[in-house]
Order: sequence, then structure tokens, then C-alpha cells
Amino acid sequence: MAIVRTRAQWIMLAVFFVFLIAFPYFSGRYWTGIFSLTGIILIAVFGLHITTGLCGQINLGQTAFMAVGAYTSAVLTTKLGLPFLVALPCAGIMAGMVGLVFGAPSLKIKGFYLAMSTLAAQFIIVWIILHTKFLGAAIGMSVPYASIGGFVFNTDTKMYYLIIALALIAGLTALNLTRTRAGRAFTAIRDNDLAAEVMGINLFYYKLLAFFIGCFYAGIAGSLWAHYFRYIQPLMFTLKDSVWYLGMLVIGGVGSTLGAVLGTVSVSLLNNWLAPLFSDFLTKTFDLVRANVAYPMGAILFALVIIFFLIKEPRGLAHRWQILKASYRLWPYAY
Repeated sequence: MAIVRTRAQWIMLAVFFVFLIAFPYFSGRYWTGIFSLTGIILIAVFGLHITTGLCGQINLGQTAFMAVGAYTSAVLTTKLGLPFLVALPCAGIMAGMVGLVFGAPSLKIKGFYLAMSTLAAQFIIVWIILHTKFLGAAIGMSVPYASIGGFVFNTDTKMYYLIIALALIAGLTALNLTRTRAGRAFTAIRDNDLAAEVMGINLFYYKLLAFFIGCFYAGIAGSLWAHYFRYIQPLMFTLKDSVWYLGMLVIGGVGSTLGAVLGTVSVSLLNNWLAPLFSDFLTKTFDLVRANVAYPMGAILFALVIIFFLIKEPRGLAHRWQILKASYRLWPYAY
């Protein structure tokens, strides 16, 4: 049952950690920032993986729950003067509690109808923040630097290490959750909720638990988002991003923790590396204005990739990785 089983895997893991630690020193400020944002998004996608990938409860409001976490952390640190280490878990808990409210209909509805319920969260939460003066309304709020004890995370490199550390903890927790009693109950509900109920699984309890954990992750990601940008505004948390997070799960592989990682990193590279290359190519070839090409190109490429994976590889990159590993173990024997 060990996650890392062989010597080769331990060596690869050690190389991976060395790469993460050394990354800011050879990548430059731009890519350090990109990887920091990718780490924040990855935590939110881990939460979506638990709610949607494991338990089968579609959530189209993940960024709204990120907003709850971001504003909770901002209020606790800015207006109440509480330390970051207190604000961070409180942001997750508050987002989880709000998630319970919008996850409650999951006992009676599922599929498309549940998606509509969580879609309502996206608009209701953002509307409430926009019309609450205490939260800064449309103007937004300034957020202080994150700090632990006397150590202040006041540079991009310091925030990178904080975000990556929390992303690793979140990923390990999500991976181990799949092997717990709750994780197996989530999988049973996802595969066939009627059969799960006949087996004695409390559907309402475990569906709400999945929503709470998934939204807790979103709250943690929202808190990091607020302290990374040091400013939050309601329109930062859009429906488009919630849909993109679901797309990351599809590309990586629904129901797989590794798939959440592969999907998030792949889309981040697609949006920040491949899309600009295509934008420059179109700009030079057809004499277009780059500003009119750059944003649509990212969305178009993302849509094409989603369509490709839905048709050619519906189980995502994680399934393709499993096939490659199996082929490597069996080589050179085809059977």
C-alpha cells in the first residue's frame, strides 16, 4: 500500500523535490509566479477532485468558495489583526460551512440539476460580496503579507515555497483520503448511489462531507490567493475559472489525484507558454493586433484540448501514464 514502492521511485521523488526547491533560482520571477499561481489552483482542483472526481457531485462554483476563503482570511488578518496561521484554517472551515449549504440539495438531486445548484452559489456569493460594504464591495480589500511567527512571506520566492509546501500537503492528504472509509464511500456513491445506500452507506452524510472537504480546499486556496496578490476583488472569482477547473480534471483524469496534478500543470503550461506562441505566430503571419489575439487563443486552445480528450482519451492523462508504466514493466514481452 506504500505510495513510493521502489528504489527508482524514491530517486525520482528526490529529484522532483530538488527541482521544486531549486526552481526559483533558475526560472526567473515570471515562471516562479506562474508556478505559485498553479500551486494555488492545484489546491482548489484537489478539492474539486474530492467532490466531483471521487464522490461524483458536480460543482460549478469552486471559485465562489475560493472567494469565501479569501475574504475570510482578509477580514481576520486586516480588520481583526489575527495571524495568518489562524486565518488560513478558518478560511477553509468557513468555505466548507458555506459549501454545506449549497451541497444540501445533493440528497434529492444529482447530475445536471446539482450542477445548477452549485452554479447558483457562484452568482449568489459574488453578488453578496459585491453589495457588502464591510467587505469593500466592488472596490475590494487590501490584504497584508502572510507571516508565520516573525517570518514574513514578502517576496515571490518566499510565497512560492509556502504555496508549494501547502500544495504538497493537500495532494498527499487527497491521495490518502481515497484509501480511507470515507474515500471508499465516496467512490461507491459515485459509481452507484442506490447500491451504496443498500450497502448501508449514509448518502446524505457522505455527500455533505465531500462538499465540506472540497470547499475546505477551495477556502485554503482562496486564502493563499488573497495573501499572494495582497488585494482581492469579487470579479477575480469568475464562473469561467470554475469551468476551467472542471476542464483540468477532465484533461488529467476524473477520479485520480495524479490526474488533478497533470491536468492543472498541463493547462497552466498551455495557457502561459503554448497560447502566447500561437498568438505571436498569428500576429506576425496575418498582421493582427496581439492584444486582440492573446486572450481568445488561450480559450480556443483549451476548448480544443477538452474536445480532444473527451473523444480520444476520456480517462485523461493519468490513464495514459498508467498504460506507459504497464508497458515499461512488461517490456519486451507484449503479454
